[in-house]
Amino acid sequence: MSYGYHGKILKINLTTEEIIVEEKEEKFYRKYLGGPGIAAYYALQEIPAGADPLGPDNALIITNSVLTGAPGPTVMRYTVSAKSPLTDTFGKSEAGGWWGPRFKATGYDGLVIKGKAAEPTFILIDGGEVSLESAEDLWGQATKEVEEELQDRFGGNTRVMQIGPGGENQVMYANICNDLAHFNGRNGMGAVMGSKNLKAVVVKGKKKTNCADEENVKDIMKWVGQNVMEHPLTSLLHKTGTAGGITSVNAGGALPTNNWQENYFEDADKIGSDALEEILIKRGGCYGCPIRCKRVVEVEGDDFTVDPDYGGPEYETLAALGSNCGIDDIKLIAKANELCNKYTIDTISFGMTLSFAIHCYQEGLITKEDTEGLELEFGNQDILLSLIEQTAKKEGFGAKLALGSERLAEEIGEESKEYLRTVKKQELPMHDPRVKTGLGLQFALSSHGADHWVAQHDPFFTDKEAMGMDLLKTLGILEPIPAIDLSVDKVRFFYYTNLLTLLYDCLGTCVFGVVARGILPTDKYLELIRSVTGWNTSLWELLKVGERTANLMRLFNIREGFSKEDDKLPTHFFNKIKGGPLDGKNELEQEEFNDAIEEYYQMVGWDLEGRPLRAKVNELGIIADLGDYLEGLPWT
Repeated sequence: MSYGYHGKILKINLTTEEIIVEEKEEKFYRKYLGGPGIAAYYALQEIPAGADPLGPDNALIITNSVLTGAPGPTVMRYTVSAKSPLTDTFGKSEAGGWWGPRFKATGYDGLVIKGKAAEPTFILIDGGEVSLESAEDLWGQATKEVEEELQDRFGGNTRVMQIGPGGENQVMYANICNDLAHFNGRNGMGAVMGSKNLKAVVVKGKKKTNCADEENVKDIMKWVGQNVMEHPLTSLLHKTGTAGGITSVNAGGALPTNNWQENYFEDADKIGSDALEEILIKRGGCYGCPIRCKRVVEVEGDDFTVDPDYGGPEYETLAALGSNCGIDDIKLIAKANELCNKYTIDTISFGMTLSFAIHCYQEGLITKEDTEGLELEFGNQDILLSLIEQTAKKEGFGAKLALGSERLAEEIGEESKEYLRTVKKQELPMHDPRVKTGLGLQFALSSHGADHWVAQHDPFFTDKEAMGMDLLKTLGILEPIPAIDLSVDKVRFFYYTNLLTLLYDCLGTCVFGVVARGILPTDKYLELIRSVTGWNTSLWELLKVGERTANLMRLFNIREGFSKEDDKLPTHFFNKIKGGPLDGKNELEQEEFNDAIEEYYQMVGWDLEGRPLRAKVNELGIIADLGDYLEGLPWT
């Protein structure tokens, strides 16, 4: 009997309407586990080199893991991958909620979708039976209306993964929604769905995920439930959610303000967790998670209301739509979050693209004529909601914002690029690499553009008493590392914790549930994996999956023309910080950062151009599995 997986990958061609099932054995799951591991394996096979991200040859790949559906803690996440329309790289995005476990309960471990449907379509997977259904009556509708309609049609235990109008209209950073408040954000995976005329994937299933030792899995879940509020980080996440970061990051002089022109927002307390508490009605969560870090907010007023069914804003949203656009109204930001959720618009990329446009307007590079009469000014609260609507529908100036900031800069002109805050065409999340240098390495070296969870965050490892230090010791790092350090030690820290974080993604595990950010220590996490799979596995074997995944993603990008030249930060972050307690400071130097990148290449077995060595690819068994799909790559 197999434990943790069903051994079936579903493949659907929307053009031909062909539906097939590919069967896989234990070796495949042990080598790739799930998430981006399995997704990158299929991406190299299914997506031709140079494919148009919004064309029928691109593949939308949806993957669970060997832990998904088990009655264990914080293992509910699934991955959506494709060639990204925003970055042109290997696209990757994880989401929580309940959709992943319910998809696993249909009896499939993954889904590969190619082609383009002739008409708006949704995929129905009901108890293992698969069909393509018309979505003509759903196209153009917002996410709540679609979810309610499909749940009424197929029953209350139905789970819906879908796009709203933003995805239908192929906004370059459109995301994918499940349960109205959980998202595969960044990278434009929703635009890929829209390009395929695919409105939703609807799942119903009751197939159990077999565990080798289910009682022990439940015991670990019970232990987490009993101790979660005694753990300082998980208890704080329950209490304040990620919104708690607003005031603390601001106090540390690192809160992006007015397109990162400053690092301090005078009115941060108006958009932080205390302000959010005033409109909070309950705490939400995901399948199998006792932390319940999600915020659910409600606003009733004359100007607008905020529907609690859409959840509430997270730290990234509060900063991207708040401080970085100069906006200090928590209710307005909550409404903007609701609209982005209705239309499936990524809040980070939208907020960053808007702040970039405002900066350009401020510098006279775009005019009121360009914006069709809108005053693009930091702190102008009157434009936020209308521009989200316009962007989702690609109307007015919103059609420009829908491009993302880097493509918008191409239209504005060379002078505007000074104000870009992107890596590989993806807008930066709300973390300053001048304050956390490890985040700089994360942004620059991420396979899919700037991302703040490619590795672990620096502050958890800065002193001997820090909660993350026990984790680092299991990885062979015995001394704390300063947050602004960029020595060999920091490069090694990034290298090791990048593999660990990729492992979490491959196992569908939320970083808020495991070390260093969460309650589950390494030994219990290993125990959970062994109890589900029945494998006598080790941390070494599992980290090799993270390493294999990192190299697969890198090989995909090299095939698509990416190189060392793309592993860089915006020049802005080599300037001195303005505003707040760190005003005038910056320890990040261009030459030192470039040296750190090259040091990383050598540590991981890549050449000085950032290309994996043949020996490394062979050591990881990639050529044995995918050699036919690697011909012609520069490293050969």
